[in-house]
Amino acid sequence: MNPSSAAAVLTLDLHRLDLRYASLRLPDPPAITRLARSIAADGQLVPCIAVAGEGDAFILIDGYRRIAALHELGRDTAEVECWQADLAQALLGVLARTRSRSFAPIEEAFLLRELISDGQLSQHEVARRCGRDVSWVSRRLQLLGGLSDALLEAIRQGQVSTWAAVRILGPLARANSAHAEQLLATLRSTPLSTRQLANWFAQYQRATRPVRERMVESPQLLLEAVAARQEEKVAERLREGPEGEVLADLRILEAVGARLKRRLSALSSPSTALPPAVTAAVASLQPALESLQRHLTRICPHDLPRDSSIRADAASARPGCSRDQPALEAVA
Repeated sequence: MNPSSAAAVLTLDLHRLDLRYASLRLPDPPAITRLARSIAADGQLVPCIAVAGEGDAFILIDGYRRIAALHELGRDTAEVECWQADLAQALLGVLARTRSRSFAPIEEAFLLRELISDGQLSQHEVARRCGRDVSWVSRRLQLLGGLSDALLEAIRQGQVSTWAAVRILGPLARANSAHAEQLLATLRSTPLSTRQLANWFAQYQRATRPVRERMVESPQLLLEAVAARQEEKVAERLREGPEGEVLADLRILEAVGARLKRRLSALSSPSTALPPAVTAAVASLQPALESLQRHLTRICPHDLPRDSSIRADAASARPGCSRDQPALEAVA
């Protein structure tokens, strides 16, 4: 049965609303301010949703931001659609509507956990009754997996974004809970943007243990140091101009060629040919190397040294690699 099929819209005093699910919705002060302006100009266009509670109270199921906007405006009443349903049925009905409502995925996860833990419904039953598949229910619940109570509370209070919790603090807590707690404490007093936090985590993953200790103590200091290095690199590129960029590319190419020769030599012995996959990859590189060699000869025909050892190396190369080695060594 559709919970809203027999619903009546009532004007209720705000004090009659039981806001027990307020902690399941994420705070969004800008959205509440926009709602307050809209209600002040046009009235409450969309009623909240509630079900009957104890006495003359009604349990608010949906519309927490509208109630916050009404409080901000100093209003005493709200338009409420009162569903003739029990709590579980009402929550399922709201979840079934989330395709067209502004619920964050983690808010859906909170509602699902409420239904499964308190309503004692299975994931299959919840999925069926809110018109979703079981994989959707499972994915939403996985958002809460591994997140500590402190981290979930920080999400509810708007101190940490859902993205930061799921992508940064959650994985960090599973690897080093002490570092996750310390970072969370730091973020509460010194918030970082999503981009800053992603940059910090990328640096953290590459850092040694002693450096990681300093990074969680002062993430802002690390980010400032990284930004300073990036600015220095930009200034250096500007000073050196395109000539410097060409020189840097040539040095990289030379280093890669030398490293590749060492690795190819270590990969096989004089009696063992290179693996077919490696030989095929080297062969596919041949046209690019030959094209680069022709281009270098055309650009500076009198400046390139003639390396007579290339032919000798090619003649002594092992079968399966003889046609590939000259170009590799010529570039290196």
